[in-house]
Amino acid sequence: MSKTTSLRLRLRSLLLISASFCAGTSAAQTPQSHVANTILLNGRVYTLNPRQPWTEAVAIRGDKILAVGNAKEISSYRDSSTKVIDLGGRLVLPGFTDCHIHFMDGSLGLTQVILNGAATVAEIQKRVKEYAVAHPHETWITGMGWSYPTFAPTGLPDKKFLDDVVSDRPIYLVAFDGHSSWANSKALAMAGITRKTDDPPNGKIVRDNNGEATGALKESAGDLVAKFLPKPSREERLAALRLGMHEANKFGLVRVHSAGQDFEYLDLYDELRRKDELTLRFYIAYFLDPPDLTSDAIDKIETARRTYHDEWISGGVVKTMLDGVIEAHTAAMLTPYSDDPTQIGKLFWEPEKYKQTIKELDHRGLQIFTHAIGDRAVRLALDAYEEAQESNHTKDARPRIEHIETITAQDIPRFGKLGVVASFQPLHAYPDDDTLRIWARNVGPERAQRAWVWRSIESTGGLLAFGSDWPVVTLNPWPGVQNALTRQTTEGDPPNGFVPNERISLEDTIKAYTLGAALAGRREKTEGSIEPGKLADLIVLSQDLFKIPPTEIVKTEVLLTLVGGKVVYQSPKWNSISTTPRKESK
Repeated sequence: MSKTTSLRLRLRSLLLISASFCAGTSAAQTPQSHVANTILLNGRVYTLNPRQPWTEAVAIRGDKILAVGNAKEISSYRDSSTKVIDLGGRLVLPGFTDCHIHFMDGSLGLTQVILNGAATVAEIQKRVKEYAVAHPHETWITGMGWSYPTFAPTGLPDKKFLDDVVSDRPIYLVAFDGHSSWANSKALAMAGITRKTDDPPNGKIVRDNNGEATGALKESAGDLVAKFLPKPSREERLAALRLGMHEANKFGLVRVHSAGQDFEYLDLYDELRRKDELTLRFYIAYFLDPPDLTSDAIDKIETARRTYHDEWISGGVVKTMLDGVIEAHTAAMLTPYSDDPTQIGKLFWEPEKYKQTIKELDHRGLQIFTHAIGDRAVRLALDAYEEAQESNHTKDARPRIEHIETITAQDIPRFGKLGVVASFQPLHAYPDDDTLRIWARNVGPERAQRAWVWRSIESTGGLLAFGSDWPVVTLNPWPGVQNALTRQTTEGDPPNGFVPNERISLEDTIKAYTLGAALAGRREKTEGSIEPGKLADLIVLSQDLFKIPPTEIVKTEVLLTLVGGKVVYQSPKWNSISTTPRKESK
């Protein structure tokens, strides 16, 4: 053997020894760029990454996920400064996104009369009176949450019920779905509503046999009164937003998609961001009122897109409405309502003008949310999206239809074919009296068999995205998760579920609130699953959803919510956070 060859062999041996030594000490001498700020250990981590669906530990650096794996692998990212959270075997999920929300309205509603769950007129009167007594200096009494079955058989309230408890101050209460409102005599008088007052476009003043307003106001007729409400101050709105974010984090929400009434307050959200007070991410739509897309609207939409485009606040999305709701007969149907064949609903847009608007928005690369509840409105939205796609040669635009309460069988597979996102709110299908006695009665038995067709759309290739429509229903997603699996009330009715063939699995439900929601908001590369490089938005739950009956999901509590790697909510029940690393047992 030559001296040169011998030298080469010795050098190669030294290199191998050196490499082996480095590999063996990498866990103890982790480069600073690979040191985790926070490590979550000993959990059941459901990642939504098909290549690694389950794991037990997560390493976080800054606001991103650094690594996922088993405890031994993730411990290699630890040093003396790392905070270690022992999960104690608890379930970890990606943080939830609420894909349809009215955040400012919901936040302000937390400080008003809350009527959700008030099943009788007497209970409503009690809550209104108690609020009036507790707030003697408020010039108006406002609130939300009453439901139509409370006022059977008409389904609509009367001003006399409010006059009986408060007659010296105006009262304005919005229905749970936001599409009807209720005013007392004082409020009607202040708004100047008389027998001679005309119905506004897309609205109706409900009247008695003598032509007098009953106090019930449908759709835009509520604006006749609402415009007289005192405007909250800037500080009141900021305080309400802080309260709303806390509620959202408490229930495991890390992002929301605003579907209206937030765009006007982008500067408030930005102020909270600049003060480092945001604990929730916002995708905020411009609300486009019919009947046209104006140059002023385009300017506002484009300005917002240029100004807000980061991981905390983003624009570039437009929401509009094609129709109303089933309960008030304002959803646009292809055939008349079953309970009242004289009514068929009404489109809020002239169809051709709507289609041209969609083409223009799509051409600009803006995402579009269209409220469509009746089967006629759903079909028009699908037609408009298809024509825009063909005209603009658009690919992967992901336009959305919101609600989709009724649909024809032939339109179901068009979601998958066209790449249209089906944005549902699972609690809207909760089979209570409103759904079974009002909604189902109005649409009739044939259309009711295609009520909230989650499984049918998904099984034909459509993408599901779930939300709440807060303040229409609770911000808490866990009752919605349960209803997606059961389509039953918490008491177990109906025994076999409401249209049970449209139930979906737990895995698909979680996806609709996480990775599906990220896809629906064009953010799947950075959000929606627990993978290295994605935002560290995670939640730790009180119970393992995969190990309990579906009927127990509603009892779920969030123990920890992390947004961008920071704990933004910690339940009083959580007592297992360790800020100093524990030594691994040998």
